[in-house]
Amino acid sequence: MALLVSLPGGNQAMAWILLLLMSAACLQAGYSAGYNRERPFGVNQPAHLSGVQGGSIKIPFSFYFPWKLAEEPQMKILWRWKNFFGETIYNSSSGFIHEHFKNRLILNWTQPQTSGVLRILDLKEKDQTVYFCRVSLYTSEGMERWQSIPGTQITITPGEHIPGQIHPTPSLSSSLMAQSPAPFSKLTTALPTPPSLTQIHVDLASPGRSSLHLVLCQGLR
Repeated sequence: MALLVSLPGGNQAMAWILLLLMSAACLQAGYSAGYNRERPFGVNQPAHLSGVQGGSIKIPFSFYFPWKLAEEPQMKILWRWKNFFGETIYNSSSGFIHEHFKNRLILNWTQPQTSGVLRILDLKEKDQTVYFCRVSLYTSEGMERWQSIPGTQITITPGEHIPGQIHPTPSLSSSLMAQSPAPFSKLTTALPTPPSLTQIHVDLASPGRSSLHLVLCQGLR
């Protein structure tokens, strides 16, 4: 659109100055409006989370967009770490998991949900960094991709150690001796003294009569 400025006396120089000033004002107003306008798409993540070494942590996320989804949107969630263009540590479509996080990542999300949770298990000291969620999907206008800009800073603190007594593990020989019976010699000495023996003696010394004597013999000690 052309803007014509006419000044009395035909002062064209002054007209050009006014035109430039008006153009600069229009450009500045347009830039400010565009800068302040809210983005119609994005990813929401907490700014900071803390976890204990050896424990687990959950990073919640959600995303929004203005487009109409395609019949087959093929929604995909990726996670990066360390910086905005860092390595991918998880890919929901291929099931890829970074070697550092092997068997330690669980994504609780299914298509077409627009929110979910990434869970990191068995936290390690090297897990302390920034994590970024990236979204990819097909709309009626084609494929769209976007990602969280600030990400989530994870802080890992050492696990608490509770001091306690150290109980040494008994050796195999001592365990067997504790469970084995006492030696045979000790068992025999513990046996009671044999009972007394009884002897029966018939006295036929006198004819016509007989007597029965019971002789008790003490047992051997």
